[in-house]
Amino acid sequence: MELPALTPQYVLGLAAMLVLVVDAIAPDERKTGLLAAISTLGAAGSAGVSAWFLAAGSGAGTFTAFGGALAVDGLTLFFGVIFGSVAALVSLASYDYVRDEPHRSAYFAMVLLATTGMSLMAAANSLVTGFVALELVSLPAYALVAYLKHDRGSVEASLKYFLIGALSSAILAYGIGLVYAATGAFRFDALASAVVDNPHVAVLGIGVVMIVGGFAFKTASVPFHFWAPEAYEGAPAPVSAFLSSASKAAGFALAFRVFLLAFPSPAFAHMGIPWTVVFAVLAVVTMTVGNFAAATQENVKRMLAYSSVGHAGYVLIGLAALVGPTSSDAFVVGASLAHLLVYGFMNTGAFLFVALVEYWGVGRTFSDYDGLAREAPVACAALAVMLFSLAGLPVGGGFWTKYLLFFGAVKSGLWWLAAVGVVNSALSLFYYSRLVKAVWVNEPDGSLDLRGRPVGIYAAVVAAALGTVVLFVGFNLVSTSAFAAAGALVGA
Repeated sequence: MELPALTPQYVLGLAAMLVLVVDAIAPDERKTGLLAAISTLGAAGSAGVSAWFLAAGSGAGTFTAFGGALAVDGLTLFFGVIFGSVAALVSLASYDYVRDEPHRSAYFAMVLLATTGMSLMAAANSLVTGFVALELVSLPAYALVAYLKHDRGSVEASLKYFLIGALSSAILAYGIGLVYAATGAFRFDALASAVVDNPHVAVLGIGVVMIVGGFAFKTASVPFHFWAPEAYEGAPAPVSAFLSSASKAAGFALAFRVFLLAFPSPAFAHMGIPWTVVFAVLAVVTMTVGNFAAATQENVKRMLAYSSVGHAGYVLIGLAALVGPTSSDAFVVGASLAHLLVYGFMNTGAFLFVALVEYWGVGRTFSDYDGLAREAPVACAALAVMLFSLAGLPVGGGFWTKYLLFFGAVKSGLWWLAAVGVVNSALSLFYYSRLVKAVWVNEPDGSLDLRGRPVGIYAAVVAAALGTVVLFVGFNLVSTSAFAAAGALVGA
């Protein structure tokens, strides 16, 4: 049976519509379980179709739609697996988290619509399509951060996120306008031809720098990262997991498409616009600032927020190492793709553990987590696996992806960038171990009264930990798909 190339996106959009229809049919009934099931199954179904297409070899070619505005290839399908998996985990955990909150149908619909936008970002084949898809992600995200409308921190975080997001979107749109003024093209293939020996070097260079700034905001890269700790801390914990994992991956998906397909690095280096150097500097500053800031936090959620900033720096190595159309470029890009997939499980699971603690009303600081393993050993064991994998220890897929990222940087001649990454990974082990020590070693100040065992959040945390371990054992399958998608993109 042949399915449309955009089937994963259609599944997400139809699931979002189904959530709203179910709520409209019986608006006065409490049906959180049904809404969560539709959202979880829709997201998991989208990820499953993407994985099926990859396994069937659909990612080996490029399928265009809507006059070439969208393109489905290996990278689109690979990121489809990431987005669907993260959205499924978040939807499953949200069953318990939002069960007593109003507007539950709007919550699940916005998660699915934002995921749809992320999938379209990964399929964008022009700057305009990418920008529109990015806004489809941003608008629901602003509302999701402010979902707890009677929580002052949630509303304040959403307002800051909205204002900074609007500014970054304006910068990105202006950069796209300047690139169009210099080239007269929006489509990636037309841009790749138009930038070669382009006479409007100044206009084109300024436009590219502004586009880099827009992507730096969407991926929470320094110096455009300052919104992330505020938004992640104030948002509901499942939303923080969703934004720090899936939304970040979506920003990188579009960035890889733009800078691999539309802006070939040799052409820009010839014009004196070495954007790969910009990404190398961004990678160093982002991973260093993120990890040092995380090491100084007392609030667990803010620590994870700054940790996510540091991981954006690791993924930026994939863009920094694009020094030419060589096999090493495909290697390091593939390593970045694989890291984003593994990161989607381990980082989402860590934030969902925070959602579990928020459900219990335990507290937000490291000391509040003291002794939690005595009451919740399974969840705390899952947390330890995910944190150590985030640090790069050989307990999860994060070990392999960091190794390949640093090895790829060395192959591309950026050994100093790999050295900075190793130092930062060692620093991250300090604050991740601090949280593991709190839950497993430290004695609680008083008796812990954990009210109930929320099945949805528990299942999502355990599933994320299992996914992290499975990706360590079966990493070869992931790396094969990631390198194939990167090779097709680099050679395009």
